[in-house]
Parts: sequence; structure tokens; C-alpha cells
Amino acid sequence: MLTSLKGKVAVVTGGSKGIGAAISKELAKNGVKVVVNYNSNKESAEEIVKQIEAEGGAAVAIGADVSYSEQAKRLIEETKEAFGQLDILVNNAGITRDRTFKKLGEEDWRKVIDVNLNSVYNTTSAALTYLLESEGGRVINISSIIGQAGGFGQTNYAAAKAGLLGFTKSLALELARTGVTVNSICPGFIETEMVMAMPENVREQVISKIPARRLGHSEEIARGVLYLCQDGAYITGQELSINGGLYM
Repeated sequence: MLTSLKGKVAVVTGGSKGIGAAISKELAKNGVKVVVNYNSNKESAEEIVKQIEAEGGAAVAIGADVSYSEQAKRLIEETKEAFGQLDILVNNAGITRDRTFKKLGEEDWRKVIDVNLNSVYNTTSAALTYLLESEGGRVINISSIIGQAGGFGQTNYAAAKAGLLGFTKSLALELARTGVTVNSICPGFIETEMVMAMPENVREQVISKIPARRLGHSEEIARGVLYLCQDGAYITGQELSINGGLYM
């Protein structure tokens, strides 16, 4: 059964660029009022809001570093003040600080865990009361193929993204009877600024290992989020892998 998203309200953390921006715009195109969360890039967030409004949608930009619980709580409360409700939480905020483990310092370990994993506790715990009040609440966690398969020089990132998968399954079990679904999306290599900044020869090596023989697009991840929001009432605790067949 398709669920109409018109009038629903979503928070997209890290929603100002890359995959987060694509998610924000895709939800807005389908009638969702979107809070575009950003940490430091206010201009990018406001530009996404302008694009959404130019197409007849509703959005606001709210700055908050969701790795800090008080800022995450403020983000959720300002969402409630702006739109009166919260129905969809997309936990997308993330960073990388890649180092081989031998060279990985404690600061880089903790910062990646804080931004990629602890932030999800912060936002979800703050949002849960409102999600339970919603008809068809959704929590969607953006994990990664690295959380499934590991990645060289990415023990911190892999640990955080794998932690998201366990969080997703456990919270899905707890909330299944309430109608709130909890799922993860695991993108493969997506054509974002980070991937396109790779040396061309390295990027070509990555592409050669992908059965689909191309990078993914942010919009393809966004449509996965839309699917789980709109047609996902009987889907919970799952990993939706969008990776061109790289990890099966």
C-alpha cells in the first residue's frame, strides 16, 4: 500500500550536500516538508532550501552538530516549532578520517564514531516521542557498503557504519508493533565530491570492480529513501544495498 507523503515532515541530517541534498530534494518533490540540517555549510543548506521552494516545496535550514546531544535535541525541537510534527528521520550525517589502524589516532577514531554513530542515538532519542505520534513514522539510517564489507584504512568508519546496522535491527524490533519502521540504506561508491576527488586511476580501479561498471548517483540513494518512506510499511530492520552489485 502506497502511503501519501503530502504534509509529512522530515529531518535530514547532513542534508545540505551530496547524498543528503539529493534526499532532501526527493522527499520535498513528493510533498514532504523538509528540515535541511547542516553543521558548518549554511550557504549550501540555504541553497537547497531555495531550490525546494522554487519547485513549490517547503523547507527550512537548521544548523546543528548532531554529534552533540544538546544540539541534536535543539534540532528536533526547532523542527517541531517550524512544522508542528515529525514523521521521518533520515540519519545521514557522516565524515571520514581515513588512516591505516597503525596510524589512526584516538581523536580521529572518536570523531568518526561521534559523527557517524553517536549522532544517530542523539537524534533518534530526541525524535522518538514525535515519531511515535506519527501515523507511519520512519527512521532511515544511511550506512555504507564499508559497514558491510570493511574498507582498507577505514576501521573507524567501518565500525561506525556497521554499528548503524545493529542499531537499526534492534530498534526495529522494539518499534515494530508501533508502526514506526527502522531501516538502513547501504550505498556503494556514489558519484559524490569525495569519490570524485580520488585520483582518476584509483577511481577507475574502483569502477572496474563494480559489476554495473559505473558509480552510483546520489539520486538513486534518494529514491531508496523515498521507497522506504512511501511503500515501506511492512519493511523494517532491513539493509537496502544500493551498490551496483559490488557487495552481494
